[in-house]
Amino acid sequence: MTEPNTMPLDGVRILDFTQVMLGPCATQMLADFGADVIKVERPGAGDLSRNFFGETSEAAMNNAVFSSLNRNKRSVEVDTKSDAGKQTIYDLVKVCDVVVDNFRAGVMDRLGFGYEDLKKVNPRIICASGTGFGEKGPYAHKGGQDVLAQAMSGVMEKTSDPSIPRSIYPTTLCDYTAGMHLVQGVLAALLMREKTGVGQKVGVSLYDSMIAMQMQEAAQWSKHREVLNWAAMPLTGVFDTTDGALVLVGAFKANPLRDICNALDIDDVSPQYPDLASQRKNKPFLQELFRKNFATNTTEHWLGRLEEQDLLCAPVRPLGDALDDPQTAMNDMLVDIDHPVLGQMTLVGSPVHLGDAPLKVRHAPPKLGEHTDEVLEELGLAAAKEDKVAI
Repeated sequence: MTEPNTMPLDGVRILDFTQVMLGPCATQMLADFGADVIKVERPGAGDLSRNFFGETSEAAMNNAVFSSLNRNKRSVEVDTKSDAGKQTIYDLVKVCDVVVDNFRAGVMDRLGFGYEDLKKVNPRIICASGTGFGEKGPYAHKGGQDVLAQAMSGVMEKTSDPSIPRSIYPTTLCDYTAGMHLVQGVLAALLMREKTGVGQKVGVSLYDSMIAMQMQEAAQWSKHREVLNWAAMPLTGVFDTTDGALVLVGAFKANPLRDICNALDIDDVSPQYPDLASQRKNKPFLQELFRKNFATNTTEHWLGRLEEQDLLCAPVRPLGDALDDPQTAMNDMLVDIDHPVLGQMTLVGSPVHLGDAPLKVRHAPPKLGEHTDEVLEELGLAAAKEDKVAI
């Protein structure tokens, strides 16, 4: 039986080459599950997120964006282009279980750290890569980035209304989704290694993750050549009130249009538009009817009225309000840390809650190269430091 507070990935060591978002959010979750994540960083520069804002002060190099993705990791500086540096990586691979990167396809191979190279060093090694578009095919060479994946996968093309210009989704939807798929792949490979005794290659991409997210839409298109757009349903929308806005989802009820009319205290128009086909055809009229009435009172007033009808609704609010919400605290979604450079700060916790293994912050987000000496000495590689491989 698992002892309380034993972390599920205790004893798993991960060599982390990742940068920016896709890879770091994956390795942070693995670290939160208890893995020893050793973050390999370029001497003097480190993860691209460290100088994301173009500054090189110590505070800037340990900024909030970098910190949000790199808790529970240890940082080592290694010159991976030097012969001695490469040997240090090979020595680390011998004592690691997983190597993770999110470079362009082929970069790890060119560095000499591809799966075919590393499995010769350690047959049990698992090499997990997150790319933009996959490791082969017409776009394999292309730099991967969240916004590009939104555009090329079909996600950006849809809007809730044809009159609304297409735009960039402002949160890193693709990076986070692919990062979580990378976590799944690593965990599955670790389980399989228990059966086979050998490692394997794991691959995910931003592009694939966005295609996968649209599984319902893709099936509808493939079978019926029909665009399925949940945001464009006739009884769903975002509506301004006198002091803000709310979102309404008119679905999953026998007659949601009747219930919306009751909430708005207007004549029931559902007999004129009794089914989805007629509601779709008359969506402009219905949306304008809702819009005109919601604009007459406050968000709180209308949420109360809608909830009386058991309609799906919520206020549209800024991130700060969500972070201050007692539900966020109740769900343990915020964690306070004492950062060695930035001082006290609050980070988003883990959305995966394990009853016997709650999140622990074992390491604050590391300073560049903070753990170089510690890791090399711990793993019996201290001589590498004397060769000035690690700085």
